[in-house]
Amino acid sequence: MDLILKRKYLPEGTNGKIWLQQQLICRSIELPWKNNLIRKSCIPEGKYPLKKRFSERFGWHILIDSVPNRSLILFHPANHAQKELNGCIAPVNSLIGEGKGIDSRKAFERLKKIVYEYLQRGEEVNLHIQKQTL
Repeated sequence: MDLILKRKYLPEGTNGKIWLQQQLICRSIELPWKNNLIRKSCIPEGKYPLKKRFSERFGWHILIDSVPNRSLILFHPANHAQKELNGCIAPVNSLIGEGKGIDSRKAFERLKKIVYEYLQRGEEVNLHIQKQTL
């Protein structure tokens, strides 16, 4: 199964939409692009395998694996990229500004349910990150 994240790069943050086939699952927020700098930049465009992960801080969430020169890149809830993200991706229901959204926990739970269903069936799940085109 392949998820597509189409991004729009902005000075204060990166906004996106996450699609499964032709269906919009949620929107997303990230840090702005700053050449893949650790804790300061969103991750590069590309294809990444997704995996289940558990931590005390986030509980069960989604690991974005095999990111060049980065580790522990996650999908997790957040509504303000600059204040709450260190390179991870936060699903949100609605975008309200550059790198800002609302109802992240609801959007995250919806995305996690879809990803976990495929993983529990033994299927590979990949995230394809692309620049949004007009």
